[in-house]
Amino acid sequence: MKQYTIFFLIIFLFMNNISSQSIYQYEAEDINGKLIPMSNFKGKKIMIVNTASKCGLTPQYKELEELYEKYKEKNFIIVGFPANNFMKQEPGDNKQIAQFCSATYGITFPMMAKISVKGKDMHPIYKFLTKKELNGKISSSVKWNFQKYLMDENGVLVKVISPQTSPLDKEIIEWIENPK
Repeated sequence: MKQYTIFFLIIFLFMNNISSQSIYQYEAEDINGKLIPMSNFKGKKIMIVNTASKCGLTPQYKELEELYEKYKEKNFIIVGFPANNFMKQEPGDNKQIAQFCSATYGITFPMMAKISVKGKDMHPIYKFLTKKELNGKISSSVKWNFQKYLMDENGVLVKVISPQTSPLDKEIIEWIENPK
């Protein structure tokens, strides 16, 4: 009987550790001011990307929208986080950013409110994404606008993709299309 108790205790601790390393415990305000729990995206592969309107990589918005349109019905979602951390390339407020994304690129994937992705005012979601002790996978730093973080259907960080890598890169497509 004692062996079973120890076994179940180990399983319980293991499961608790896994759930604490999920993006689902976080929430963020969307671009319109509504609080969105990341748990709304349970069961989907998630790409989180920090965005900017006045960056050399801004045309990636077009590819991000193309990717989202192609795979949104296949348990995939993109969540954009505008940030002004790199050379002040996202100077607008949330309303201006939303208008730019809609008018210029026809963005339909969820866009969150403007946040900080580095420094002492880093948003908790980006603390999770960049600190191994929180995500259980890897420590990283946000190198520039349009860095991509890939999470599996359980909200667990799988991979960090360079800002310069196209959203339509073969590695990303294979990750989306691969069932596990």
